Amino acid sequence: MGKNAIVGQSGGPTAVINSSLVGVYQAAKSRGAARVYGMRHGVRGLLEEQYVDLSDFLHDNLDIEILKRTPSSYLGSCRYKLPDPQKDAATYEKLFGILKKLDIGYFFYIGGNDSMDTIAKLSDYAAAVGSDIKFMGVPKTIDNDLMNTDHTPGFGSAAKYIGVVMKEITRDGLVYGTPSVTIVEVMGRNAGWLTGAAALAKAEDCEGVDMICLPERPFDPDHFISRVDALQKQKAGVVIAVSEGVKVADGRYVCELDGSKGKTDAFGHCTLTGTARYLANLAQQNIGCKARAIELSTLQRCGGHVTSRVDITEAFQVGGAAAKAAFEGNTGMMVGLKRISNDPYQCTTELHDIHTIANFEKKVPDEWITPDGIGVTPEFLSYARPLIQAELTPIYVDGLPRHIYIK
Repeated sequence: MGKNAIVGQSGGPTAVINSSLVGVYQAAKSRGAARVYGMRHGVRGLLEEQYVDLSDFLHDNLDIEILKRTPSSYLGSCRYKLPDPQKDAATYEKLFGILKKLDIGYFFYIGGNDSMDTIAKLSDYAAAVGSDIKFMGVPKTIDNDLMNTDHTPGFGSAAKYIGVVMKEITRDGLVYGTPSVTIVEVMGRNAGWLTGAAALAKAEDCEGVDMICLPERPFDPDHFISRVDALQKQKAGVVIAVSEGVKVADGRYVCELDGSKGKTDAFGHCTLTGTARYLANLAQQNIGCKARAIELSTLQRCGGHVTSRVDITEAFQVGGAAAKAAFEGNTGMMVGLKRISNDPYQCTTELHDIHTIANFEKKVPDEWITPDGIGVTPEFLSYARPLIQAELTPIYVDGLPRHIYIK
């Protein structure tokens, strides 16, 4: 048997992040890893020597299948920013000491942009000190904002959830035939991929949403109100999807226009909430119609009951591909997804230097946003629709989905 492997999960959870965990675990075991450890709560937990041997928890194929269908991060997560090794070498010496004690040869981190920053720093430090540990990034984020990958595992299922919810909200909003505005706040700080997915609700059986406001375009509150007022004259129930991170021309988030200022996390990201509530109050004050704010919040991240089969399959594939690449000697890389065709949909994996991904951000292309700035084009829909196809039904017990977790 070879050296041991260790895998962690970081950042926000998704409906399919555990499928990537299974992909890493099974591929590492099949390639000769003596043990596959799981970090409890990412790198932060590992620094406190919190880890488990996954073989102690995954006993048979049923455990594996339930884990693939269990949303959120099985190992726990963190938002921990590794310091610059030039300023704090002690943190790295401690971390690499723990890895040496565990006889780790392969290190996998499943996460988004901040997680890829972690892989970049660790692989660079390993090169500097002559460590032969292989460091690999496994993509995950519902925000779909990672560079050098066509899309990210987690986005497809979250987009499917949003498409489903927006259809149901549209049905609800039209039931009374009286003037009303429903504003739905969707996650997305600087990239509007998830909010754009609200356009998927429109079909022959659904009118779809009336406005989609993305953070890629400056937001004008007065222009917004005038559009809502015009829509109200055409139809009773107006439904709008808005990114939590929309900003006005001077750079302020809309959710900060009421004077509030959110807290920041370890990476300096401001906590965003209240965009829909602010706009609903604005509509009510200026138009006088009934206005409702719906904040999807964490519901959109872990909707395991509407998981996309395409998404969960690709999440498993990138985990396995990362393990394969590491055992073949690669390090400082992330597995990306490369789309071959839309119809039929085909996608494969490829490797990319982590330094071309960490701390960069992929936004919705401007040409995929309609000229009026309140919708997305058919090209966006052609891109997103294949990612929400088919379902992986949860394993139901006593009427509810069965999950697996570490007690």
